[in-house]
Amino acid sequence: MRIIIAPNAFKGSLSAGEAAGSIAKGLKKSKLLCALQLIPIADGGDGTAHLISKKLSARPIKVLVHDPLGKKIEASYGWVSKSNTAIIELADTSGLRLLNRAKLNPLKSNTRGTGELIKSALHKGAKKIMLGVGGSATVDGATGLLNELGVKFLDKQGNRIKQLPNGLSALNHVDGSMVDRRLKDCEIVVLCDVTNKLLGQDGAASVFGPQKGADEKEVVLLEKLLHQLNKIVKKDLGIEMNSFEYGGSAGGVAAGLAAFLDAKLVSGISFYLDIIGFENELQNTDLLITAEGKFDSQTMDGKGPFGVADRASKYQVPVILLAGEVPLKISDNLHDYFNVIMPIGHAPASMNDAMKNTALDLERTAMELGNLLALKITESEK
Repeated sequence: MRIIIAPNAFKGSLSAGEAAGSIAKGLKKSKLLCALQLIPIADGGDGTAHLISKKLSARPIKVLVHDPLGKKIEASYGWVSKSNTAIIELADTSGLRLLNRAKLNPLKSNTRGTGELIKSALHKGAKKIMLGVGGSATVDGATGLLNELGVKFLDKQGNRIKQLPNGLSALNHVDGSMVDRRLKDCEIVVLCDVTNKLLGQDGAASVFGPQKGADEKEVVLLEKLLHQLNKIVKKDLGIEMNSFEYGGSAGGVAAGLAAFLDAKLVSGISFYLDIIGFENELQNTDLLITAEGKFDSQTMDGKGPFGVADRASKYQVPVILLAGEVPLKISDNLHDYFNVIMPIGHAPASMNDAMKNTALDLERTAMELGNLLALKITESEK
């Protein structure tokens, strides 16, 4: 049996590569005779740029930048000199993983550091920038990033707003006349892991604000700030930021880049699978095993496991999903893409304990899955 193992990262626990290794280890311990191919996947979230950089043999470029709260840190991006392409991971400069839980504050956190990476890439002569935007600690509509690149966010007195995004309540005018001119000759592709738009109950603040540390009152305030940004951008640029599919990605970074820099917003998983030639690998494959930390409605909204399952369906390859958490009731439409959905937990446990045991849980579940598949094959041969 030929099996492709194509898991997403388990956020805060395992990289996609580590998850693939654990699944492979379990299958090898089982009684199943199988040939395994490990293809770690990414959908625009944490790790996407690193996997693409590895695939394209990109050279790391180190830069001193600011983290979401303004602390100086060292980050890097991938550089492909042959095509003058920069591969940037927003989470490396503006990510949740850079802050401990107690310091999360999306009213004060912004994407300045990501702008600094983009500026560095422009200094090197970048003609194309691939930007993975998942895992951000920010809900700033890309204002921190754009401010670094020369866009001015001004109050009624014409003063530049310094506190982003919290200061956007005073926003009265946006001025993009001084934006870095090199951006006109640089294609920006934003790899998104959700399809949410910028505003509303399914928007950047309402859905993702709590994940970034916002309480109920702060979510309401963040929504108002993004509405103000959208209002002024529409007045001054004639662009409706809330019109962009994927615009809510990374706290509105995608919408901001599309509005000001004409960035192309794409499905991160589709973009990634095309780059690695995933469909070629599906041919002559008997089974696909994918995995992620939490399987829920967002999985079907542009996440990695759905992306690979959708591709597999074209070739009638059955798909098994392993997840740290699955819904109590699984709707029928999920089984249209996943033949089997299995939780990996071994016992009731806290989130911290579950995350600590992810590798072992994946390995054990994969071993039992392999034994089950071997048993089925044996029975079919009788």
